[in-house]
Amino acid sequence: MRRSVLLGMALLAGVAAGPLQAAELSVAVVGPMTGQLAAIGEQMKRGVQAAIDEINAKGGVQGNTLKIEVGDDQCDPKQAVAVANQLVSKGVKFVVGHACSGSSIPASQVYGENEVFMISPASSAPNFTDAAAKAGWNTVMRTYGRDDAQGTFVGTWLADTRKGKRVAILHDKSAYGKGLADEVKKAMNAGGLQEVTYEAITAGEKDFSALVTKLKQTGVDIIYLGGYHGEAGLLIRQARDQGLNATLMTGDSLASPEFWKIAGPSGEGTLMSFPKEPRNVPAAKATVEKMKAQGFDPEGFTLFSTAAVQVIASGIERAKAAKPEAVAKALKEGAPSDTVLGPLSFDAKGDVKNPAYSIYVWHDGNYREM
Repeated sequence: MRRSVLLGMALLAGVAAGPLQAAELSVAVVGPMTGQLAAIGEQMKRGVQAAIDEINAKGGVQGNTLKIEVGDDQCDPKQAVAVANQLVSKGVKFVVGHACSGSSIPASQVYGENEVFMISPASSAPNFTDAAAKAGWNTVMRTYGRDDAQGTFVGTWLADTRKGKRVAILHDKSAYGKGLADEVKKAMNAGGLQEVTYEAITAGEKDFSALVTKLKQTGVDIIYLGGYHGEAGLLIRQARDQGLNATLMTGDSLASPEFWKIAGPSGEGTLMSFPKEPRNVPAAKATVEKMKAQGFDPEGFTLFSTAAVQVIASGIERAKAAKPEAVAKALKEGAPSDTVLGPLSFDAKGDVKNPAYSIYVWHDGNYREM
């Protein structure tokens, strides 16, 4: 039985993506288009539009011209569900999103129960696809790796390369932040390195002076934070102001210039994990050059969003129909799909296979692979 569709605030903005041909097929991109994490939403929107423009220039997919729909969930779970319901009410069958795992997980129930194809370019919590698979929602997928893969990589790296160092592990209580921090802790402990403290912060918190004082007392060398760039930037800036010279390390959410805008020079030397640099993938060369010529650097989750649309198009071509269940089946059972990230394959849960990660360091306002 389909869920009742909630109508409400106008959170969606449709933008035509080319001249009308035989038919138009809407592809929605949903993420934090406004608010603290709007930089991630902009990356997603730019990435989706780039793919749509390229596909339409080649004649569309199965006789359809693709059209973008933009939804703003601000990485808020309730707003994510409202946007998802609005998309269902509009008859949208393909969604690139959401970004934050805490939004993607509740939204996936709406999409799953209404047979909408959802592919996230950024959500990494294992439960995103685990819960969907358990519920039988076969149309929930992602082009981005899972936190258990990323966390294992980071925790192992810390245990192998930072033996004897004093590590503090913090998280922001979110599905993404706590999930990633816990995976890092598990792998780090398995490698023989124990944390000196494990603490929770609150998303949106501004004053970390008491926490910094406590961290100084532990003699910490490395602060690992599972969370987003806003809190990370404030934390490291306040740490430096109080004379704490520990290295900050976080996950992939720091792949945004917004971190440096908040942290300033205090962010120098901050470490983060992120997939192997997607802008260096040979298949992405033309897309990267075109976007840079337009004044936009496709960093962070941009190319994962481009790849998500390319995966949708590949699935429609293989299924010979824009039917979500058939598209998901074709993608999971068929050959790899060619994307700007290279060939992508998916397992039965909809997770991308064999994600690879690197450690990056922030220097003078930019991040680079170590």
